[in-house]
Amino acid sequence: MFKRLREDIALIKERDPAARSAFEIILTYSGLHAVHSYRRAHWFYQHKCFTIARIISQMSRFFTGIEIHPGAKIGKGLFIDHGMGVVIGETTEIGDNCLIYQGVTLGGTGKDKGKRHPTLGNNVIVGSGAKVLGPFYVGDNAKIAAGAVVLEEVPPDCTAVGVPARVVRRNGQRVCPDLDQIHIPDPVAQELCRLTMRIEKLEEMLSVQPDSQEKENEEYVPVQHHES
Repeated sequence: MFKRLREDIALIKERDPAARSAFEIILTYSGLHAVHSYRRAHWFYQHKCFTIARIISQMSRFFTGIEIHPGAKIGKGLFIDHGMGVVIGETTEIGDNCLIYQGVTLGGTGKDKGKRHPTLGNNVIVGSGAKVLGPFYVGDNAKIAAGAVVLEEVPPDCTAVGVPARVVRRNGQRVCPDLDQIHIPDPVAQELCRLTMRIEKLEEMLSVQPDSQEKENEEYVPVQHHES
């Protein structure tokens, strides 16, 4: 337990420039408290003590503002930054060294039984206010932009942007070390720019055609036939 705590503290120091000391992190970081409460609740959940597990998770929710269902499966190194309003559903699976910001929902759709929440790979970043809804996979090193609503699979090393989210590939480059949630490619803006350039090119082509037609009319002189 203490080894895992030291690893979590080291990860928070690496990813949060506001973190000053291990003592401050232990006392004031709600994300750290929520994750460690989840681990206790998950232990009871695995041993079929479902009510006790839910009580622990709801107490943690009351004090931290973060709700993690004890049935979720979470790897090592999860950092929930700030964390208020984060909801992680029962069948959610999260890989190692993931980063989740405030207001994120890892939820399901409908009332279906079984797997109904997303699976996050390793080194995934989920930006502020993003919603990931459904039983699909988010690949390793993927990045979900702030405010995105993801409803389908995200390939590895990609960024999902918009509502509903569209995937922007980054030439296979790993995106996890970049924690910027704002200055990312916008596929809608890129498509609009492409269409604007296409329209301008077509307008230029149309503006040339009348001149050429007038020239042809000037060169053509009709032959007049006189009756004898």
